[in-house]
Amino acid sequence: MSGTDAAGEAPSDAQAAPAIELRLEVVVLPVGDVDRAKQFYLRLGWRLDADVSGENGFRVVQVTPPGSPCSIIFGSHVTAAVAGSSESLMLVVTDIESARADLLARGAEVSEIFHDAGGVFHHAGTEARVPGLDPERRSYSSFASFSDPDGNGWLLQEIVTRLPGR
Repeated sequence: MSGTDAAGEAPSDAQAAPAIELRLEVVVLPVGDVDRAKQFYLRLGWRLDADVSGENGFRVVQVTPPGSPCSIIFGSHVTAAVAGSSESLMLVVTDIESARADLLARGAEVSEIFHDAGGVFHHAGTEARVPGLDPERRSYSSFASFSDPDGNGWLLQEIVTRLPGR
């Protein structure tokens, strides 16, 4: 198997494809109010997969964005991370304008669409954000952001044509 990384370099032996599949299926999200978070994500149209309570206040809620093979879980006694400390969680969409409009209609506070001044991915926070769609409407280059009630940060990223090997 051959290929190049994002910098155009051939992968080393250590970067070769793993012998087994590794699928990211669940991301743990730190929240302060489980019911508020659950209501927020359900209002966005995410599927409720589980809401399970256990001993000593343990509770785990699992929800999945429409069309995603990866879910998020949050709850009580699920993570020691500070509520709202996750950032740049990426939701890939094929039409960022429609996705943004849908989230707005569902009550999310979504930023205006932006692209990065450098033309590659995005910088931390709001640094180097340029208002509007990527001028060439390139895949991977147009974004919008929103946060859940705890401040966990999400990014919409428009991808119409994937990079080779994806």
